[in-house]
Order: sequence, then structure tokens, then C-alpha cells
Amino acid sequence: MFRHYLDPDFHFREQFRLQPLASPYVSLYAIGAALMLVLPPLTATKAAVGIMLALLPAGMAVLFWGMKRSPLLGVLGLGVVWGNLTHWGFINFVGALGVFCAAVGLALRLVDRPTPARGAALALTLIALFFTHVYRFPFAICAVLGAALLAYPATGRLRPILLPLLPALLLFIVWLLIRSDALRADTGPLRIHPERLRELPDALFSSFHDPRESKAFLRAGQLLLAALGVTVAARLVEPRPARLVEPRARRFTAAATAVPLACAAVFLGCFLVLPMEMGVWWYVYPREATTALLLALGAFPDLPTTRWLRASVVLTLAAAAIPLTGVVVDNYRRFDAATEDFHAITRDIPQAPKLLYLIFDHQGSTRTTTPFVHLPAWVQAERGGWLSFHFVLLGTPPFVYRDPGEPGAVVPPPVPLRWEWTPQRFDVRKHGAFFDWFLIRNVTDPSRMLRADPAIEQVSRVGTWWLYRRRAGEQRGVFE
Repeated sequence: MFRHYLDPDFHFREQFRLQPLASPYVSLYAIGAALMLVLPPLTATKAAVGIMLALLPAGMAVLFWGMKRSPLLGVLGLGVVWGNLTHWGFINFVGALGVFCAAVGLALRLVDRPTPARGAALALTLIALFFTHVYRFPFAICAVLGAALLAYPATGRLRPILLPLLPALLLFIVWLLIRSDALRADTGPLRIHPERLRELPDALFSSFHDPRESKAFLRAGQLLLAALGVTVAARLVEPRPARLVEPRARRFTAAATAVPLACAAVFLGCFLVLPMEMGVWWYVYPREATTALLLALGAFPDLPTTRWLRASVVLTLAAAAIPLTGVVVDNYRRFDAATEDFHAITRDIPQAPKLLYLIFDHQGSTRTTTPFVHLPAWVQAERGGWLSFHFVLLGTPPFVYRDPGEPGAVVPPPVPLRWEWTPQRFDVRKHGAFFDWFLIRNVTDPSRMLRADPAIEQVSRVGTWWLYRRRAGEQRGVFE
């Protein structure tokens, strides 16, 4: 939509208007749109997602740099990349975790050795976080202030971090005044759920019906513990540089270790008390398991000074991500094969269709949650047009549907919440009048669902995908 907003062949401007401040989840989409200027949509999307996921190890590297530890420890973020949140599609959230870590690292280094460049870097990082995931932003402000306070006995400085906070805080205040209603959701009554501790492994890595995933997770944990053991043993026997035994350095080291642990404790608390659903938001509290894990890894001790030990620890930590990566690659390759019938049937759909889609059949994937429920939206990514369900209905993306009464606006009819998950609610007489094309995934022939509108005819069938169209010039029904 960013890429083709002004392209009349895609008809996006007729449907949507931008709201980048009212709902500032912009980073992933802006990167993808820029890449689409030179790459096909699929390649550009993969590259944009890759960039966002790379923010996890990159942000961890900045965090460790700020803690005066080796940035090579950023490889600890590699395994976390392949957690549940990535496969759910919460890419903005995952990228924001990396930016969050970078902000904390910059804050520590800024109060330790203030420079204009570090202050500017912190200011830009917080702005980037605001436009990546605004609900991570308040946590980041608290973490930055908390890091400066914990480090104060060693640094004696708080003032250097104040000015870099101002630009992003001003943006946040504006957002509070103009944010969309969907972003005003209440948490409801909160209470501690200690039983959720048993859910932690599943909240982290349970994305596939594949026993290799849990084994890879355990293998990663074993390698992490092995690397930790080597690191601790090396610290006990290696002579420490004189600069690290000074009182000020010891205080800074203790504070730097306390910062990620305190953040991890806060996010673990969020995991235990937040609800599963807040307004239109779903899967709320399980997200914090990944956040807590990532920040807990930030307390990893510095690498050994002996070169061969240092290299062995880094390689071991990097290797911990390899089993998980292998599982992901294999399962996504299998899903790619499972979507060949989708790509085949959508070749019959023209440019800018008015497309209604219904997913009854969710078989054919190893994912623990269906990846088919939103797959037909890819037609809009490639060809533009209109969809029967769109995430802008939730009010959280940086676009929103235009008011149907606006001059020139052409907007699909509204649908109830969770419409895409409950296709059985479809009634062609009530919901089909606006649309010219109908794509249904069902094991059995779904034609009976469309019989009430005689203008609709079948075009093709591939696997469990069924494609229908409205005959040109036929009278539409009336949308109720």
C-alpha cells in the first residue's frame, strides 16, 4: 500500500488514508516499500523481514557494547529470532525488541562517557522505536532512565540522557492526543497467574507440529550453558585488567548486569499478569516471554580474554541457533510447496479485483496456528484492489479506511470482529454484493454458499481452492 498508494491501477488511494502518527507501526512497511522500488514484492518482503529480525542480534550487540562487554555477544539474539512471535507475524514487535536493547546500551554508554554523537544516536534510536512498536516505547523510556539511575553510583551522571529523550517523548505526547480508538484498549482487572510459568517453553518455541523444534530448543539451551560454563571458568582463572578492578569499574559492571536482569523481571511480571486479549489485540501476555528471555540473556558475562577461548564461546553461541534455523528452513520449504495450488489459482484473478475470500480448510501446514487464514490477501499485494477482510479494520496499522461518504472513496463493507476466523457467518445475500471475485478454500464444493446469487459462476478449482467470479454486467444484490 505504501509502494503503490499513488498508482491508479492499484486503487489504494480510493480506499485508504495514512495515519502514521495516530498508529505509528511504520518501520517494516516503510522498509518493504522502499525495497519494492527495485525488487519484486515477495523478495522485498523477505528482505524487509530479514532486516527487522536482524535487529535482535544487532540490538544485543549494542546493549553489550554499552555494558562494556564484547559486542560479539550479540549472537545471543540469533536463536531468539526463530521464536513464536516471528512465525505469528509479529515482526514489528520482534524488531522493536532489538531497538529496545540498543536504546538501553546507548543509555549506559552515554552516562559513562557523554558525547554529542552518542546522545544523537540515543535520540534517533528512541524515535525508531516509536515508529516500530509504540507500546514498547514507554518500557524503553523507563529502561533508559532506570539504566542511568542504576549506573549513577559509578558515573555520577543523569543529565546527559535527558535531552535525547525529548524528541521521542514529544512524538509520544502527540500520539496520546491523536491515537486511534483501537489503541486505547484497557488491560482490564489484573492479577498474578503463577500457573503460566509452566507455559513458558510453549510461549517461546512451539511454532510447528514438528518434534525437532523442541529438541532444537533443548540443544540450543545446552550449548548456551556450555558457553556460559567456559566463560565463568575463564573469568576465574584469567587475570583481570587493572582497569576492571577499579572501584568505579566494579560499580559500573554491577549496574550494567543489573539493568537487563531488572528489565527481564519486569517483562516476566507482564507475562504473569497481562491478559491474553486487549481490545483488538490478541496473544498479548505470551509475547512477553520472548522479551524476558532476550533481556535475561543480556546478563551474560563478558567473553574470555584468551583468544582461542573467546572464539570458541562465540562460535558455540552462534551454533546454538543452527538447529532452530534448520527446523524453520525445512518447515517453510514445505509450506512453500503447499502454496503452489494457491499461486496457480490466483493467476486467473485480474488486476485490482474486488475479492472476497473464505478459509474453511486449514490443513496442509506444519504450523501450530493456521498460516492460510490471511494468505489470499497476497492477491492485493501483487495486484491491488479490494479485500473482504483487511487488518486496517482493527485500527492498528498506519492506514485506515476512508469514510465511505468522502468524494471518490470506494470502501468495502465492514465486517464483524474475527470475521476471517469464522467464515461460516458468510451469507452471499448480505456480504457478497460488493465483490466480483470469490476465493474459497474448502475440502468440499462450496458452490451451495453462492447459489442465492445467480450472477456468480465458477472459474476454476485447484486442490482445495475454489475460484468464482461475477459475470460482467450482471445485477448485484443489495448489501444489508
